[in-house]
Amino acid sequence: MAGRQSEPSLRTPLCDLLGCDQPVLLAGMGGVSRWELAAAVANAGGYGMLGMVREDPALIAAEVAALRRATDLPFAVNLIPAATEPGLLDAQIACCLDLGVPAFSFFWDVMPDVVARAKQAGCLVLHQVGTVEAARMAEEAGADVIIAQGVEAGGHVHGRSPAFALAEQILARTDLPVVVSGGIATGEGLAAALAIGAGGVQCGTAFLATEDSFAHPYHKSRVVEATGADTVLTDAFVLNWPKGAAVRVIANSVTEGLDGHYLGHDPDSLPREAIAWDGDQPRLRYSTDSPLRTTTGDLEAMALYAGQGAGAIQDVPPAAARLDAIVAQARHILEGAVRNETEAMP
Repeated sequence: MAGRQSEPSLRTPLCDLLGCDQPVLLAGMGGVSRWELAAAVANAGGYGMLGMVREDPALIAAEVAALRRATDLPFAVNLIPAATEPGLLDAQIACCLDLGVPAFSFFWDVMPDVVARAKQAGCLVLHQVGTVEAARMAEEAGADVIIAQGVEAGGHVHGRSPAFALAEQILARTDLPVVVSGGIATGEGLAAALAIGAGGVQCGTAFLATEDSFAHPYHKSRVVEATGADTVLTDAFVLNWPKGAAVRVIANSVTEGLDGHYLGHDPDSLPREAIAWDGDQPRLRYSTDSPLRTTTGDLEAMALYAGQGAGAIQDVPPAAARLDAIVAQARHILEGAVRNETEAMP
């Protein structure tokens, strides 16, 4: 008996590859995507990631253990090779492999030797890119999934192309699953991604502003208050990252003091001034650190990451509720498209 055309499945081959039920990935937001958020997204049917950029292997081990106590579903650990001291990166990867982590998510410059190490250990590799050329390099290096990040995305932004335009260009050149990332906070974005043949979407800001994320409540409240037009792309928040690494943040006192000169900052020319703390760890003005649950100090002057989809975020619900709403809206849109197509048939 044929299935009901009015109830299209959102499941894609990407879901089969990753072991999730819905084609929605949690972005590996450093500091924010801890075990609670990753578990909540995974248990709701999405794909969880732990954001472990530059974290100590001991914290990675603790987060992986906590995540596994909360869910038995697959997940990935997000690392940023180009922004991590080589010795620490080696220790991070070794820790993950010792723990049997099933997948890695990498970002920024493609480092073939890092990808190869993960693949040789039998791990899946998801690679986020900002250009068609980087996508080609990631595929040649052995990546299993390409995440096409558009300039609309919150946090670190590697390219300057709109998300869907980039995804379509990459889709035309690869048979790998392609995930659209950047400015997606609703089911409209998910439906649009599936309509162009993408395997799914990755969401960061939408999950940052949930009860389960490790972001500070102040950061979450600023996302709820913001619109996409309230975000700016700047490399002023560059300490801890390579020169020229741009981020999308909610405008604050730091960006307002730039008088519109958002790009072109030299890390060596920026002062090292502690404005906040996580325990005994100082957080510097102009650093890439965002305010977490544990942060105290001048939170307003820190990097308040948010993508251009922030205008669609009106509350701070459980992550599962956010995911359910995205999926339900996408399903409704796709059901309507199927009905219209059926009714138009002679």
